[in-house]
Amino acid sequence: MQKTYLQIDKKDNLLVALSDLPAGTPIQVNETDFVLKEMIRQKHKFTISDVKPGDDLYLYGVLIGKATKAIAQGTAITTENVIHASEAYRESAVSYTWEKPGISRFQNRTFDGYHRSDGKVGTRNYWLIIPLTFCENRNVEVVEYALSKKLGYLTKDDFTIDIQPLIDLYREGAVTGKILKAPVLKTREDELKNRLFPNVDGIRMLKHQGGCGGIRKDSDTLSKLLAGYVNNPNVAGATVLSLGCQHTQVSLFKKDLEAIAPNLNKPLFYLEQQKIKSERALIEEAVKQTFAGLIEADKLKRKPAPLNKLVMGLECGGSDGFSGISANPALGYASDLLVALGGTTVLAEFPELNGVEQNLIDRCETKESAHKFYKLMQDYSKAAVAAGSGFDSNPSPGNIKDGLITDAIKSAGAAKKAGTSPVTDVLDYTEPIAKNGLNLLCTPGNDVESTTALAGSGCNLIVFTTGLGTPTGNPVVPVVKLASNTPLYERMNDIIDLNAGTIISGEDDIKTVGENILEYLIDVASGKIETKAERNGQFDFIPWKRGVSL
Repeated sequence: MQKTYLQIDKKDNLLVALSDLPAGTPIQVNETDFVLKEMIRQKHKFTISDVKPGDDLYLYGVLIGKATKAIAQGTAITTENVIHASEAYRESAVSYTWEKPGISRFQNRTFDGYHRSDGKVGTRNYWLIIPLTFCENRNVEVVEYALSKKLGYLTKDDFTIDIQPLIDLYREGAVTGKILKAPVLKTREDELKNRLFPNVDGIRMLKHQGGCGGIRKDSDTLSKLLAGYVNNPNVAGATVLSLGCQHTQVSLFKKDLEAIAPNLNKPLFYLEQQKIKSERALIEEAVKQTFAGLIEADKLKRKPAPLNKLVMGLECGGSDGFSGISANPALGYASDLLVALGGTTVLAEFPELNGVEQNLIDRCETKESAHKFYKLMQDYSKAAVAAGSGFDSNPSPGNIKDGLITDAIKSAGAAKKAGTSPVTDVLDYTEPIAKNGLNLLCTPGNDVESTTALAGSGCNLIVFTTGLGTPTGNPVVPVVKLASNTPLYERMNDIIDLNAGTIISGEDDIKTVGENILEYLIDVASGKIETKAERNGQFDFIPWKRGVSL
């Protein structure tokens, strides 16, 4: 029989409604029996006993808020009776023991990837066209138009809406009702055929609004991020366009690339518009050099690689009240499997670690990593407060509507994506991944800024859990979308890849879904499965300006 409510941790004084629970529903937890005093909506939390103003509230075994009013046993917590609260944390690391999951199912398994000269392995083989300043965005678009369609890759034309049927009906004097029924969606073939370069998965553009203006620090950070994209194992080479006078100079970009990849062996072409006789000449040269680069990139073919070459980003967005008990812990189990196999996983979104800092600090393998994480979190929190905000402002209206009423609730569930493995390294924004195992990467909680950063630090695939639905993707890294609940998966199947809602319904457990995730990722990494974000041309890229973004 399917459960209708859940106590996540024995320390919790709150329960989660797994379905809508009418007033009068009998509840039995541990040795306590009571009936609900009001209707509790699915995904929301309710009290096990009477709560007084100022009392602490616990979920996932951690402090997630304080009562501002008396809350009767069997009634819901809301933004009207609870405020955000989280545990204080200290710097010092403690000894941590990890019980690894069984990996016999995946031992000696491989995926088919693109082997780079530095020993890394890509899950895709892309050519990048990069503007060092927003002034070159139009030229990038012209180069894309000149190359992509002719070579068999996606362009914006593949996702346009054909309004000609509407125009025809209007000219015929059609009434509104007929117009609303007219077919207007222009579809594309499921499989792209007749590519000139079959071993090149696409040409990707990293258009942005930076590189000049604003503050110099933002341009310097952008340069490091773009260098990280060129160094990503999913990238074969790049054409770099510069105006010439911007903050993000070619010399700065080369310096940043040399710092993270001194022995980089990828074809790179640099073109500076102010040194070329005309814009047309710039574009013609960019097209010619990119074409030559594609010829070289196409020489590389997929070959078997061990699973320890997978570098998986752990992301969530549009979270709901089920994310922390289905999709996130299932991804956490997959993360533990990959780490146990010698692979790498990366947890980002530091504002969504608020309240679970101590757990992560205690899991750090070195005092240096623990101190770095402590300092990054402290500095980020202070910057948020200085800007008139704070981590407690993080939950969105969608989060709150679906039961995540404080940032600590959201964070405690979000952190489940990292499983239970030790933290091997802590990275600031744009720092490259250097150690296998679980890494922590400082990014904002903003979905696209965070996925942009994960790819920039070297992830070759990303899993994105969601309870409300999101189309987010990335230009160079396949983003697998994992639903926390079955209704979402069925309703938005055009943008969601996998379903963890079977955990809520009781059909599967976390271990089963976690293993299924890793099986799916092996096929994605091998190019056998195209993610929904890839099929839909969802290639989001937003650099973080290091201001306050939650």
